[in-house]
Amino acid sequence: MLAGLMLVGMSHAQEPLKLVDDVDLERYQGTWYEIALLPNRFQRRCLANTRADYRLLEQGRVEVTNRCQRSDGSWIEVVGEARRAGDDLPAAALEVRFAPRWLAWLPMVWGEYRIIALDDDYQLAMVGTEDRRFLWILARQPDVAEDRLAKLLDLARAQGFETEKLSWTPHDDR
Repeated sequence: MLAGLMLVGMSHAQEPLKLVDDVDLERYQGTWYEIALLPNRFQRRCLANTRADYRLLEQGRVEVTNRCQRSDGSWIEVVGEARRAGDDLPAAALEVRFAPRWLAWLPMVWGEYRIIALDDDYQLAMVGTEDRRFLWILARQPDVAEDRLAKLLDLARAQGFETEKLSWTPHDDR
């Protein structure tokens, strides 16, 4: 029976995410609008106008500034840092932290940031985590053409994400 349970568990194991082949962080920096996300606890107070600003720092590090609007109209802003997840991993395997810099030595303050889609013009991206609990669709503009979104959704589903649970982010702060 135990062997049977192990086989069932193995059959449900997910394949590793397929990441984009390469990422030029210089081109990736700048403003990205959140188009959609799988809801998560740390963004539960964000109602609209969510965006991320990435700024390349020295040694391949990236300053991350996330900003969103609450239901009362006030803004939430958090600043963190992203970096390569490891020399043995692809450039699209990043990790990000929003804990204070002096805690950066603790592995638990870093979260996965895996770029699983990125168009050639660096105008549209999709980021997720290996456990498929987190997914973001990002774009340089607050609106994305339906056909382009459909392709991303197909890719996300093919990688095991529950796209029917996506929450779409409204933008009116243009």
